[in-house]
Formats: sequence, C-alpha cells, structure tokens
Amino acid sequence: MCGIAGWVDFERDLRQSRGVAQAMTDTMSCRGPDDEGLWLAPHAAMGHRRLAIIDIEGGRQPMIADEDGRELAVLIYSGEVYNFRELRAELTTRGHRFRTRSDTEVVLRAYLEWGEDLATKLNGMFAFAIWDTRREELLLVRDRMGIKPLYYYPTPEGVLFGSEPKAILANPLAQPAVVDADGLRALISFVKPPEHGIYRGMYEVRPGQTIRVSRQGLSKRRYWKLESYEHPDDIPTTVRTVRELLDDIVDRQTISDVPLCTLLSGGLDSSAVTALAQQAVEKQGLGKIRSFSVDFVGYSENFKPDEMRGTPDTPFAHDVVDHVHTDHADIVLDSADLMNPSVRAAVLKARDMPTGMGDMDTSLYLLFKAIRSQSTVALSGESADEVFGGYRWFHDPAAVNADTFPWLVSGEAMRFTGLNMILGEDVRRELDIPGYRAESYRQALDEVPRLPGESATERRMREISYLHLTRFVQILLDRKDRMSMAVGLEVRVPFCDHRLVEYVFNAPWAMKTFDGYEKSLLRAASEDILPRSVLDRRKSPYPSTQDPSYEQALRVETARLLDRGDVAATPLIDLDRIRVILEQPMSEDSPPGTRASLDGLLEFNQWIEDYQLQIKV
Repeated sequence: MCGIAGWVDFERDLRQSRGVAQAMTDTMSCRGPDDEGLWLAPHAAMGHRRLAIIDIEGGRQPMIADEDGRELAVLIYSGEVYNFRELRAELTTRGHRFRTRSDTEVVLRAYLEWGEDLATKLNGMFAFAIWDTRREELLLVRDRMGIKPLYYYPTPEGVLFGSEPKAILANPLAQPAVVDADGLRALISFVKPPEHGIYRGMYEVRPGQTIRVSRQGLSKRRYWKLESYEHPDDIPTTVRTVRELLDDIVDRQTISDVPLCTLLSGGLDSSAVTALAQQAVEKQGLGKIRSFSVDFVGYSENFKPDEMRGTPDTPFAHDVVDHVHTDHADIVLDSADLMNPSVRAAVLKARDMPTGMGDMDTSLYLLFKAIRSQSTVALSGESADEVFGGYRWFHDPAAVNADTFPWLVSGEAMRFTGLNMILGEDVRRELDIPGYRAESYRQALDEVPRLPGESATERRMREISYLHLTRFVQILLDRKDRMSMAVGLEVRVPFCDHRLVEYVFNAPWAMKTFDGYEKSLLRAASEDILPRSVLDRRKSPYPSTQDPSYEQALRVETARLLDRGDVAATPLIDLDRIRVILEQPMSEDSPPGTRASLDGLLEFNQWIEDYQLQIKV
C-alpha cells in the first residue's frame, strides 16, 4: 500500500536537501513499515515508505526505469492495480522487459508506453508520482474514486506532495501550518469539497485527475468522471451483470502475497464481500478466509434501537460466519479503550485534522490495529451504500426533496457536526456554514451528467447518487484509509471498482428498489450466498457505543481542559456553551449533538496544540 512524499524545485539543487526530504518521508512510516527509499536529483526528491503486499522482494521503491544506463523515469507508488497481470502481458508484447513480479513495475512501464494516458488503463486503487528525468516533469495521478489520498502544495519554484498533509507540513516551505476561514468551512461543513486540502495553500488531487508540474507551471486534467447513458438491461440481466462484476472484482482483490481477511459487520455489503471472498480463496486452495467484527462490551445485550440503527451487528455477523464458514473473531472494545489518550492522539495524528466522528474513528482504529496483528490486507464492504442507494435518507422524501445534501437532513448528521454548535457567535457568522453548504450543493448539482427524457424522480435520484459518489463517499474513504494505514493495514474496497460504479449509477432508480427495499440489486445478486437473516436486514450504519460511561468520560476530560484555563481553541469556541452542556445532567436520551460537541472540542483543541496551528478567520 505505502506512503509517498516528494518535492520538486526548479531553482535549487535538492541533493543538498536530503535531511528535509528524509523528514517528509519519515512522516509516512506508519503507512509503510516494511521498507523505505529516497531518491534525489538536482530538481526532484522522491521518498517512499513501503507496506509490502505483492512481490515482497522485488517491489522496492523509488523504482527507476533505465535504458542503456540512462535513467528515464522514477516512480513512487501507493496502492494496488488489480489488472496488472493483463497489462504486464500486453506490455511484454510491446517489447518491455520486467525485472520483478510487482504491479509497481507494471505502472512504471505503462507510463513509458502510454505517458499520462496510463491512468485510463489501470483498474485499482492508487496514488502515485512519476518524475520524468528526460523532460524534468512531475506527474501526479489518483484513482477514479479517490480511494487512495494524494495532496500537493504549489510553491513559486515547484511543488510539495505526499499521501497525507503531514508529509507536506514537514517541509519548512509549508510552515507554519495555517487554516483560514475557507479551510474551516471545508473542515466542518461535512460536504467534502473537491480538491480542498483544508490547510492554506494545500490541495488534494481530485479523484480521476492527473496533475503535471513542469517549468511552465502546473496543469490539471480529468481522465475519468461519471457519465450518464441509457441503461440497456432488464432486471434479471442487471442482477446477473452485477453478480458477474462482483465475482470478478473480489476474485482479483483476493490476490496477495501476505495474509488476507475481510471486515464483517453482518450487513448486506460486508457479508456479500465475505461470502464472495470465501469462494475466491477456496478456488485458490487456501481454505478458510479470516473475518473480523467490531463490538462493544455489553452492546448486543443492552442495545437500544435509535433513528439509524435498528439492530446490533454481532448476531448477524455470526449468522454469516455459520453460513459461509470463515475463521472469525470479534474485536470487543470498551469505553476505556475509546477514551485512551494515546489512542485518541494516534487517531488525530493519522487524520491530520479533527473530524467530529469521535468513537467511530477510535473504534475503527482499534479494530484495524487488532486485525493487523494477524492480517496485512482486508476486504471491506465500504461504499456499497453510495453505489446501490442504501442509506435511509435515499428513501426519505424529506431528505430527497430537500434543497441540500440529503445526509445533512438526517438527525444522525448531528453526530458529525457537533463543532458547529459550539462555535462562537462571531465565528459562526463569519464562516456562514449554511451559505457555504448551499454554494457547495449548487456546484455539485452543476456537475451531474444529465440524461434526456428522464422522469423527475429518476433525474432527482441520479442527482442524489452523484452527490454520494463524489462527495459523501470521500468522507468515508478518507476515514477508512487513515485509520487503516495508521497501523499498516491495507483495506481494499471492491464496491469502488469503477466498472461496477459506472454500471449501477446508470441503472434506473426503480430498478435499484425493485423489491421494495434498499439495495435491491445487490440483495438479488447475493441471494444464493447469504443467510436469510442478512438478506432481510435493514441498513444499519457502522456502530457507535451506547455506553453512558463514554459520555461521562468526555465530560470529565472537558472539565479538566476548562479548569486548565489555557484552552487553545478559545478564540473560536463558545466556552459558555460548553459549560452549559457540562451542567446538564446526563440521561439515557442525551442528544447526539452533546457527545459530538464535547468530542469536537477536545479534538479541535488538541489539533491546534499538536500542530502549532495558526487559525486565521
């Protein structure tokens, strides 16, 4: 999987800046615990930290392509290309010779053959940088769905780049770290504006985008985006096609030279992936696949249904295990685990910014950390809800017809926007988050590819799908990537295969709900491999602890912070509002925004302190 970091400067000799380039690379050590490499040239520095998955011995980076002793191009690469074997065969017929079995070398040779157009040939999750030594040009490439992250920071003489903001912030040219009003808007609006890097001067390579940096400047190109077309198939053909795609996708994504497992929640998505992965490894003669679930102490026994979650996960996950026969383990956490200061610090460091997701971030981090002791690669059901229309708000007329992002209409949104509720009045007025969301929403709608002749319902549901596939999914993919790579675990997401996304995006909404439930196509495509209990289960999001001791611990920690008297976030936060929250007695029906506000304050304040952040509103 790996982490990359680099620096291009056309006005200085970067061979004299090894220390800075090494410091940038070192920030990626969690993403690549197995190996490291650094390559320097007069105007380029390329650093790599490796998590070895394919060709353990031969895939070292930076990887150099040469000819007659002359260096042609240098690659640093994060991700996996699942069709690398076919591409390798094609490139071999075109005269290329390979020294390794790695997909990394296939990507490098593909660049020599097709240049920037290589991106259209790749099926997978990837973010990489290629320095063309012949032209002295840098190429940055990110996968179509944005599964793997890639940030950049233009400078007057070139660019800094890396898998995460911390790689860029390690360079003095990007210091001090500044977040201005626009960065705060992007951070707390919960709409994930494309290309925004939160920190002033920093940007994210957009999914499906390439960026070229030369002496003439920086240029961008979209090599992929969602397009609309008439869906050619009836329901039985569509279901069959979805299943054939999933069979091929999961089969490809179980290729690994290291131990592999699945993440199993007991929902339709992860259960389908687990069942298909079990079939795939059986065909490979590898026996049972491992599966892992997260649970909280006493969660199933004391579970109380809420607006988003009607049932606990564990009983359904166990039904799948009994049906599919995986080698399963439950990872059980308690509130002390979730409030552990070192864990919360690790989560913030992994994210490089506060998220407001509280225990849903820390529990995912702890789950991945436990899994990493037994497996290096995991398959996830992430993104199926965005592809197939699984969230409850897809089926809520109030959310569908609202003039905003539909996930912001749900009461669950309060869990992720707690920081908004405790901002000072002047800051709230300056940021104007409602206005920012409205403008972001209009910009997103302007991008939606239209299909002439659609009914009003089909047109609106195409818009809703597009919003999720280009905005909401990025929030969850970011979370999955940072929490997994913080412990050196590669998580693959079969439902983000662009072939499946394109096909299902253009299936009519009536077809996606043909059986009267959410995700009709996926349910029908999985009917023969899953237990009835899972097929009949309604959507339930990733779990959040219901243990009241978690909120109590948040209250204690917040009170300690206020008693310290040197709250770094004071210029932005209404501390009187926090005191009012603390004075209110706890109850079983504590609003979700209460926990989110306390979590948000603690994380936001720690971010300012740890990153020596300058907030300029």
